[in-house]
Amino acid sequence: MKKRKLGNSNLEVSAIGLGCMGMSHGYGPPADKQEMISLIRTAVDRGVTFFDTAEVYGPFTNEELVGEALSPIRGQVVIATKFGFEIDSEGKQAGLDSRPEHIKQVAEASLKRLKMDSIDLFYQHRVDPEVPIEDVAGAVKDLIQAGKVKHFGLSEAGAKTIRRAHAVQPVTALQSEYSLWTRSPESEVLPTLEELGIGFVPFSPLGKGFLTGKMNESTQFDKSDFRNILPRFMPEARKANQAFVELLGKVAERKKATPAQIALAWLLAQKPWIVPIPGTTKLKRLEENLGADTIELTPDDLREIGSAASKLTVQGARYPENLERMTGR
Repeated sequence: MKKRKLGNSNLEVSAIGLGCMGMSHGYGPPADKQEMISLIRTAVDRGVTFFDTAEVYGPFTNEELVGEALSPIRGQVVIATKFGFEIDSEGKQAGLDSRPEHIKQVAEASLKRLKMDSIDLFYQHRVDPEVPIEDVAGAVKDLIQAGKVKHFGLSEAGAKTIRRAHAVQPVTALQSEYSLWTRSPESEVLPTLEELGIGFVPFSPLGKGFLTGKMNESTQFDKSDFRNILPRFMPEARKANQAFVELLGKVAERKKATPAQIALAWLLAQKPWIVPIPGTTKLKRLEENLGADTIELTPDDLREIGSAASKLTVQGARYPENLERMTGR
């Protein structure tokens, strides 16, 4: 597995990481814990050194899973986790909370669950409009100075917020959704990251599974799968959006690859400081995703994909309005 550096930082990680959320949260019932521990350790054997989790996944259980899986090989891997949500006594999200005292409490709790002495990369999960970003960056700066955190990250933040935070504590990485059917970071965010020397970690690089080509308008999701509430995953939208899968499929056929591998290779080709984190609960999918690291897309391939994609319009919003309001701040 090739390595990449996240921006100007000294944080070097595998070119493709592993998003662990879906093992515990979001896409239906949690997977078997021992099977997921085995999968995470297999990822390490295959060269993955970058693992992504958050306190809100579960909540808490995903951090515990990642901590248990990786504690024997702690020195070989980079673990990213996140703060910024209030979690009530019943384990439900109850709004945002990025007050400095809360950030420090979350850091202590995450360290215990992850069995770590220091969090490698600590993201603000969503920008909290009630707390100045300078105060958030200052709190993480304190944690870095105390040796509890090594690197500061943001998730789904807008360009102005990134600049303000970076002025207080250098931001190592931004994590936001980015893929061939979610290209909103390209206009303002990517140029800002390039200018400031910040790495970019695309989540949902396979469009929450859609760009793999393994679902269509008749695919049924478990009742607890959050794709049930996403406008882009309504049956009529899925039918219309098959054009993106067909585009990837044409290139994949020529490259003797899969649509998922082309989708990931396309992301890797955008910038040398982009590190996608596809998630999976299946060994076969893990190996397929990691295979994207060996696919070289030529300038002609990239022009072909870009030209064809520019003629397509994505049907359906990425999020319902209440969730979309929490992004790009």
